[in-house]
Amino acid sequence: MLANKNRPSWREYFLKLAEIVKGRSNCLRMSVGVVIVKDKHIISTGYNGTPAGITNCIDGGCKRCKQRHSGELKENERKDLCICIHAEQNALLQTAYHGISTKGAIMYSTTAPCLQCAKHIINAGITEVIFTDNHQDRLGIDLLQKAGIDIEKAR
Repeated sequence: MLANKNRPSWREYFLKLAEIVKGRSNCLRMSVGVVIVKDKHIISTGYNGTPAGITNCIDGGCKRCKQRHSGELKENERKDLCICIHAEQNALLQTAYHGISTKGAIMYSTTAPCLQCAKHIINAGITEVIFTDNHQDRLGIDLLQKAGIDIEKAR
C-alpha cells in the first residue's frame, strides 16, 4: 500500500478544522475558530459571535461591533459594550455545557488568545495552545507562558 504524501499531520489537521470552524463566526469585526482536542479526539469547537438566541452580530446584534465597523468607535474603545463571545470562551463553555473535562487538552486556534481568554484557558486545565495568527497584543501569550502552558505559533 502506498503512503498518502498529502496526509496532514495531526497539528495541521486540527488547525485546518479551526479554519473551517472560523467560517461559522457571526462577528462583524473579526472571525476566529477554535478546536479543543484531547487524546487526538475533538471535544469541542467554538467561534466568536453573539450569544445563542441573540441577533447575530453581522445582522446588527452587537451595537459595539456595529459602531466600531462604521467608525463611530475607535479600535479598543468601549470593549465593555461588546456582547460577542470569543471563540475560546465559546469552546470552553460548550465543554462545560456537555460535561466534558478540558484538563490536559490542547487548544488549536486561528488567533492567539487575548488576556481574558488566556485566564479561562489556564483555569480550564488546557496544557497547550497552538495558533496561526497573532493577537493585537501579547498579553494573553505572556500570561499563558507564566502559567507554564506550551504555546506554539504555527507557520
